[in-house]
Amino acid sequence: MQAIVETTFDVVYLSSVIVLGILLYVGSDGSRQYQLFGIMAVVLGVGDAFHLVPRAYALLTTGLESNIYYLGIGKLVTSITMTVFYLILYHAYELRYKVKSSRVLTIMMYVLAASRIALTLLPQNEWTSINPPLRFAIYRNIPFTVIGVIVIILYYKASREKKDVAFKNLWLSIVLSFGFYLPVVLFSNIYPIVGALMIPKTLAYVWTVVIAYKAMRKEGEDYNEW
Repeated sequence: MQAIVETTFDVVYLSSVIVLGILLYVGSDGSRQYQLFGIMAVVLGVGDAFHLVPRAYALLTTGLESNIYYLGIGKLVTSITMTVFYLILYHAYELRYKVKSSRVLTIMMYVLAASRIALTLLPQNEWTSINPPLRFAIYRNIPFTVIGVIVIILYYKASREKKDVAFKNLWLSIVLSFGFYLPVVLFSNIYPIVGALMIPKTLAYVWTVVIAYKAMRKEGEDYNEW
């Protein structure tokens, strides 16, 4: 039962974000911000597929423990693509609000991202182990969380200052995604039930993509009416 329900959820999720990403890019009408949001959504979906497809296969066949290697490699790839996801979201912020972030901030974002990826690639993570060490999960998520906090603050402040109704809740979708994700990192090995928080975490990411897609559609309708 779990295999069917979880696999169905994953298929709907992956197809939804990838299709929305393509629609964002194709329907952008040359708008660079929506092209970036589209690329961001496709990166999210394709990156998560590296983990979710092997997981679905494992659940439907020989079980998770028999497929630890592929699940671990999938998590590694997803960790890297999620870092890229936030860098794209950062640059989409600059385009949407027509701001040029300070060079210091941009360098900081890329240093944090590089640190996250470097930590992710260290063999000490033991991605293909049945019980990877918690301390390295914490290490690699420190720069990732800092990136998330910066993006949250940027979108929160800009959406208020610019009275951007369409994007007023994007900061909240990111807060929720981290709020559901971090307990999984810290406690899922001890309390497996905590892993269920990945479902609302996933829905928070879908909400992020939907916010961008609805904003593009609304702006297109307003333009046509004009």
